[in-house]
Amino acid sequence: MRLDFGVTRAPQRLIFGPGQRAALGRLARDLGTRALVCTDERLGNLPLLGQLVADLHAHGVAVEVFAETQPELPLDGITTCAARYKDFNPDMVIGFGGGSCLDLAKLVSLLLSFPGPLSRYYGEFKVPGPVRAIIAIPTTAGTGSEVTPVAVLADPERVMKVGISSPELIPHTAICDPELTVTCPKGLTAISGADALAHAIEGFSAVSREASPDLAASRVFVGKNTLSDFFALRAIRLIHDHLETAVNNPENIEARSAVMLGSTLAGLAFGTAGTAAAHAIQYPIGAETHTAHGLGVGVLLPFTMRFNAPAAASDYAEIAREIGLATRADEDAKAANALIDGLSALFARIGMPATIDQIGVKPESLDSIAALSMNAVRLVENNPRPLSTEAIRSILDTAMATA
Repeated sequence: MRLDFGVTRAPQRLIFGPGQRAALGRLARDLGTRALVCTDERLGNLPLLGQLVADLHAHGVAVEVFAETQPELPLDGITTCAARYKDFNPDMVIGFGGGSCLDLAKLVSLLLSFPGPLSRYYGEFKVPGPVRAIIAIPTTAGTGSEVTPVAVLADPERVMKVGISSPELIPHTAICDPELTVTCPKGLTAISGADALAHAIEGFSAVSREASPDLAASRVFVGKNTLSDFFALRAIRLIHDHLETAVNNPENIEARSAVMLGSTLAGLAFGTAGTAAAHAIQYPIGAETHTAHGLGVGVLLPFTMRFNAPAAASDYAEIAREIGLATRADEDAKAANALIDGLSALFARIGMPATIDQIGVKPESLDSIAALSMNAVRLVENNPRPLSTEAIRSILDTAMATA
């Protein structure tokens, strides 16, 4: 574990625990008197949303609800929401739902605070200052968006999804209530958990950069560091030990709590360390197959880890020993292989596809996917083993061929 450099960026308030959604009204009134809630159609029709709105009203907060969040967050949905509620002029934007709802809240807050188009903020450190206060209330355990400085959207002028990364987008307040994940479908629980596990593993094994005094000011994602390592290792243990139970026994609040806490800690980890190859390759795969982000990342993770093992064996070995897949007596290479095998077995047990052809990737697309993956420069640069178009093609060939 690296001990010479550390960075943490986090919400001002992070509240975790079953039933903590009931704190919303009290926490919101500290931020103003007008709130815009960004959610989706399913959640918008549930009595639960009405309870949250009533709590806000009881604490003197006027509320408008936008319940039209779309999966993968298309650009026009963001601009529509921001334009519709500009005159309402909310003091805060509340994201209630999965990662798309939380990212919508971040980006609507950005557009309500600074002029568009959003494209002027693509990349890192482009947001010029503080945005409207954001409250994030996740209903899935996977993206970690409730604590991260990044929001991802689909721009029709871009082949792949694009990100806006700035510490200004970190929510002011995050309320993580595991009870909100109990109704999450089995398949979504599985792929969300796989995504969170990838966040933590890729953050823990990210490239280690020279700890210059300007590193944290010049990069949103600084690479492996001692503080992100702390969050990542705990996240991996929680998710590894409890994800299968959360998938197969969704009413088990202990498992749901462990996986949600793991997801949030993984967000704190990769929010400064960054992610790497599995995420870089998923972007073009997601664009081609129109499959969920967590699904592609989960399928790719064991294959990218096999590729990275020569450079990341000590990190993988430390993880394997932490979660009981290897002993201190095992050599690093053996322990690293045990970790990769163990993750593949876990993913199989929770119903994840084994190979990328099973999620719709065609052999004739591999060259294009490999080339497009290299466009995710911050992810490519964060990988522990150098990546090239040829290297990514080799990962893809393995991911197609292994049954």
